Amino acid sequence: MKIWGKIVKNSMIIKEEKVERSHAEGESFRDCLEEMFLEICKKLDIEAPLWMKKNTREFAAYNKTIFFKEQFCDKVYFDFFEINLHKHLKLYQTRKLQQQQQLQQ
Repeated sequence: MKIWGKIVKNSMIIKEEKVERSHAEGESFRDCLEEMFLEICKKLDIEAPLWMKKNTREFAAYNKTIFFKEQFCDKVYFDFFEINLHKHLKLYQTRKLQQQQQLQQ
């Protein structure tokens, strides 16, 4: 599973990092994402922003979400922070859902 994080100021990417991690058996997607999210914030040397409902909706629909200045407790030097989920993970989520549906039958 991979996520990319980028910091943007004046429509230019000023810093970006990626985090790749294997998904542990029995670990929820949410827990894995949370750990990777915190790791990418650490790599980019920024505090973790507030994850709001809009971020959950965006991430579920588009495999990416944007965090604006207002979502950080401290003052930030950039316009926004964006994370993107690598597309191959969507296949993982689909397979996992199919497995769960088969178990329920």
